[in-house]
Parts: sequence; structure tokens; C-alpha cells
Amino acid sequence: MSGLRRVTRWLKRRVPRGLYARALLIIILPMVILQSVIAFNFMERHWQTVTQRLSTAVTRDIAAIIDVIETYPQTADHAEIIRIARERLALNIAIEPPGDLPPPRPKPFFSILDRILSQELSRQVRRPFWIDTVGNSDLVEVRIQMDNSILRIFARRSQAYASNTHIFLLWMVITSLVLLAIAILFLRGQIRPILKLAEAAEHFGKGQKLSGFQPRGADEVRRAGQAFIQMRERIERQIEQRTAMLSGVSHDLRTILTRFKLQLAFLGDGPEVKSLNQDVEDMQLMLEGYLSFAKGEAEEDIGTLNIETLFGRIRDEAALLESGIMISIEGDPLVNVRPNAFSRLVHNLTSNAFRYADNVRLTAVHGPRWLTITVDDDGPGIPLKAREDVFKPFFRLDEARNLNESGTGLGLAIARDIARSHGGDVMLDDSPIGGLRAIIRVPA
Repeated sequence: MSGLRRVTRWLKRRVPRGLYARALLIIILPMVILQSVIAFNFMERHWQTVTQRLSTAVTRDIAAIIDVIETYPQTADHAEIIRIARERLALNIAIEPPGDLPPPRPKPFFSILDRILSQELSRQVRRPFWIDTVGNSDLVEVRIQMDNSILRIFARRSQAYASNTHIFLLWMVITSLVLLAIAILFLRGQIRPILKLAEAAEHFGKGQKLSGFQPRGADEVRRAGQAFIQMRERIERQIEQRTAMLSGVSHDLRTILTRFKLQLAFLGDGPEVKSLNQDVEDMQLMLEGYLSFAKGEAEEDIGTLNIETLFGRIRDEAALLESGIMISIEGDPLVNVRPNAFSRLVHNLTSNAFRYADNVRLTAVHGPRWLTITVDDDGPGIPLKAREDVFKPFFRLDEARNLNESGTGLGLAIARDIARSHGGDVMLDDSPIGGLRAIIRVPA
């Protein structure tokens, strides 16, 4: 079982992962295996059988010529037997003075004719012989040592060998290529709608719009495409409803908060009133922060953002705050994102770093598939068990951060929401410079 598992893992590593490539393998492999089996059986049986019969017939003719020469008297030039062999048996013969046969020639790599013809000559003629099946591509030469002479025979290769086999193989290969071409054309037509559906889903996962997508292909693919369109419309409608609902809530809460402020203004300047005013300001800040994010995310389209320009603004912010900052950019600084939302994502993380640390290191790596931005600081960090909780809305981690610092509790929640709307995520880890590391990873 362990051996089978190793073989399975080996195959999984080497089998193509793409649907188009796998579908081609499903078509090509059975055809190649089938034709290999047919070719092997043809080569082993039909080809060998035909060659065996042809070689037997030629050898029988040679044996008959030898019997005639030895049985019946011949003229000195053997003219009659040469004529009969040429006209009746299609063999060119010559009777030469006695002597030694030439040394054996090297065997050809694929020696089916050489092997079968040698076997038949040994079985029927039973005399020393020499054959050449390689020298002249159209002729086969046979020399037989007789009692008082050397019989030299030239026969056409087609008389002793199934020479039309290559035509069968050629037709088989040409037919296979034609069938493969037709299959690939039809397969591309069936795979293309699936690839378009995957592309549309990928764009939607990144928050991008793919215009002109229409379900095509087989019924099952059409149903999947139609289901995707309906799902996308429901999600977009839900986002629009959320934005509209929050806008309505914003209008109502602003009215209530305004009444609170007016009522607190009539109460004077006591300590209790000051605390209530601060609570009202915090509520309004939370509300405005999340509503501005929701509104901007719903309305903004994909555009080009220059990472160098964004990091330049963050460097200026660090100078105003008198914080140390190191910036590094690898790859193309231009990325396709929602510029305002993505800028807010990076600013939320760097603002947290500036608030709680003295030094910040900002790194961007734009690879072929992913854009990774890393924000390192030397602040107090966040405990491992609380690194998921800090992404919850309105969660405040006062144990790890300064109690006197203000904030809405929405910064990291908004940051992760923006990253995920781009098809990526935000993760937290330990920083090599002693504090917290925030990693933004989105598709490039």
C-alpha cells in the first residue's frame, strides 16, 4: 500500500494541474495506448506472418532453381535457367565459378527480413549461404555455395518482405493527428467557457468587474455561469443595501448626536459633561469612519496606484510625527487596486505602528502573482492569542497598547475588510525588530 501511495503522489506531482491539459491527456493517452497495442500486434503477427510467407515463397523458388541446375543438364552459360528465373520467377541469377562466400555482413537493428530469410534458407536449401538485406534498398542479394559453383540471386525486396507496412503506419499516424486536431478544436470550445467562468470568479473575488461575461458552452457550464451571475448580483445587491442602510442609520444617528450635543451644551462645563461630550465625539468618529469606508468601497472602481507615491506620503507623515521609518520596494511600483481603499488600508496599519512604536520598517514586494506589503514596528506588539480578536470591530486591546491613546476600534477591521475585498488578507506576526509585523497580501 505504501508503494501504491508513493506512485500516486509521484503521478500527482507530474500530472498537469490545468483542466485543458488534463482533458488533452484524457483524449491523447487512450489513443496512443490503443494505437501502440494495434501497432505491436500488427508488427508481431501480421507483418511477421506476411514476411514469413513471402520469404518462404522466395526460398522455395531458389530451392527449385538449385534442383533444376543439379538435376537437368545445362549449357555452359546456363542461359535457359537464367531466362526462366527472370521471366517466370522474377529473380535475377548468376552462376559464378566456385569460391568462398564473403564474410557475414553486420545485422541490421531491425532484422526481421534477415532473420526470417536466413531461417528459411537454412530449412529449405541446407547449403552454406550469404545474404545481404542492407546494401541495396530495393534488392536482396543471396549467394549459395554449390558443389561446383556459386549461385548468386537478386530478388526484389518486396518479393520477400512486407514492404507496405509503413503505409499502414503512416495512415494510422496521419489519421490520429487529424482526429487529435479535431478533438482539440472541440475541446477548446468546451473548455473556454469554463476558463471564462473561472476568470470572472477570480476578478469578482479581487473586487474587479469583468464586463461582457455571458454563460456559454454545455448546459452544465451554462447553469454554473448563470448561478455565478445570480450569486454576484445577490452579493452586489446586499452590499448596496448595506450601504443604503448605513447611510440611513447615519442620518438618524447624526440627528440624535446633534441633540445630545445641544443638551450637553446647556448643562455647562462640569467634569461629567466633559466626559459625556467625549463619548459623543467617539461615537460620531466611529460612525463616520465606518460609513466613509463603506461608501468609498461601494463606489470606487479598480485603478492604478503608485506604491512609491503612497510610501512617500507615509514618509512625510512619519517626519511630522518624528518617527523613524525605513522603506523598501521590490518590483514594479504600479499596482491595480482600488486606490483610495488600498491607501486607507496601508495608512491604517502604518498609523497604528506610528502610534505605538518609535521605528517602523515598510517593505513592498510586487511579484508576478502577489503584492506583499510588510509593516514592522518595535512597539509592544500584540499577544498571540489576541491577534484574531483585534480584527473584530470595536475591539480594543488596551493591555498591549497605551490606554491613553484614542481610536475607534475599527482600524484593523477595516484594513482586513479592504484586503479581502481585493482577494487577499491581512495577517499579524512577530516582527524581527522586536514589535508587531502586519502583512498585507493581495493578488498582483
